[in-house]
Amino acid sequence: MAAVLEFALPDLGEGLTSAEIVRWMVGIGDVIVVDQPVAEVETAKAVVEVPCPHAGVVTALAGPPGTAVPVGTPLIIVTVDEPAEQPANGPDGPDGADGAPGSAGGGSGRVLIGYGPRAEPAPTSRAGRASRAGRVDRSPVGTTAPVPLPSTPPAPMPPTPMPPAPMPTARDARQAVKVISPLVRRLARDNAVDLRELTGTGPDGLIRRRDVEAAITAATRTGPATPADLATPAAPTAPTDLAGPDGADVADVADVVPLSPLARRAAEAFGRSRREVPDATTWVDADATELLAARDALNAGGAEPRVGVLALLARVCVAALRRFPDLNSTVVTDADGRATGVRRHRAVHLGFAAQTPRGLVVPVVRDAQGHTTASLAAEMTRLTAAARAGRLTPAELTGGTFTLNNYGVFGVDGATPIVNHPEVAMIGIGRILPRPWAVDGELAVRRITQLSFTFDHRVCDGATAGAFLRFVADAVENPTTLLRHL
Repeated sequence: MAAVLEFALPDLGEGLTSAEIVRWMVGIGDVIVVDQPVAEVETAKAVVEVPCPHAGVVTALAGPPGTAVPVGTPLIIVTVDEPAEQPANGPDGPDGADGAPGSAGGGSGRVLIGYGPRAEPAPTSRAGRASRAGRVDRSPVGTTAPVPLPSTPPAPMPPTPMPPAPMPTARDARQAVKVISPLVRRLARDNAVDLRELTGTGPDGLIRRRDVEAAITAATRTGPATPADLATPAAPTAPTDLAGPDGADVADVADVVPLSPLARRAAEAFGRSRREVPDATTWVDADATELLAARDALNAGGAEPRVGVLALLARVCVAALRRFPDLNSTVVTDADGRATGVRRHRAVHLGFAAQTPRGLVVPVVRDAQGHTTASLAAEMTRLTAAARAGRLTPAELTGGTFTLNNYGVFGVDGATPIVNHPEVAMIGIGRILPRPWAVDGELAVRRITQLSFTFDHRVCDGATAGAFLRFVADAVENPTTLLRHL
């Protein structure tokens, strides 16, 4: 007898209601063990692996990559072989249906959305079932005593060996299309590009967006390229609504790029912040020469973990927030959205912006006030690596109380960012460049950076914001001043 077990998409936390399948880590017919990761899904927070609590044979999947699965709906179906039990009545078992898979009383009766062929259950032996049901008397001649039942059910007959599978052909190889991104599949579908005919340029033949775009460009050419075509790029044509030679309308063609769950979540947060937060920004230039010298001293001799400028600035911000607790807070509002109070957080959960292939994310260092400079640098390094690999958990992307941003990696001096709702402040550092600077009345070349600070004006006024930023700038220019506050 086989039991059919459904594994529903679990609650991934933080109020998430659905997830999008990025890739399957198992296929139809695979044998899995308990807690084996079966799928990689993308939520509004991160890309996470989902382990299955059942062991058995995979018989159905929720859908192809790109399918959105609501929390609580079946993600995968697993079939598990169970030992046969002593039937209570009926000539062919307790359900009177000869124990056939899928009969009444066997399985849940629900059907998951099919994706691929279902694996055929292994054949079972009818020998022994009939004798246990009393249909065949195998007692010796002249005896009336019944044959005692075995303590364990007899082993099923081995399945008939299947002939070896034929060698895959070139066309079969093209059928195994390696595409992870739903955007790539949509782009190919909208432009009638057969993914099976493409050779991916990504790892292990992964088809990327550039491959599909190259195929679209090649398909639009009316003939082979000439040397003149290669030397002179074609002038862009303006959109027009005039009819073409065949009488068909020439419409303005535009690509609609769907937002990923992460991008949708960010768009909602940015929009809400801009609508609700009366933000203001102040900035100051600071001499970071001594800060760089302190970094080099901490990393001298190959010390590990290595401490970077962002980790040092994080250390400065933690000290500043302990001195200005209003900026480590959240605005309390009523049902109509009116501010009624400020909730000061005792712990500093420091978020920092990290650029990843999936976009900008903000990992959070929990309880940053309890970290040393070295452990703070190590945790930021770990979270950055996890963010770039898409392995951050929802807990590591939420709950921040203050955000640190490094604009300098983009080659800019500063910015006026949107406050990361529901936080009330964000500080950023621009690129550090050698510039002329007055030192003790003399002109010298120093390493200068710009610090910008954006804050919620409902929480503090310009005097508090200026004092906070000046504290940070003084620590950047003379890091030893931090010793008074550590």
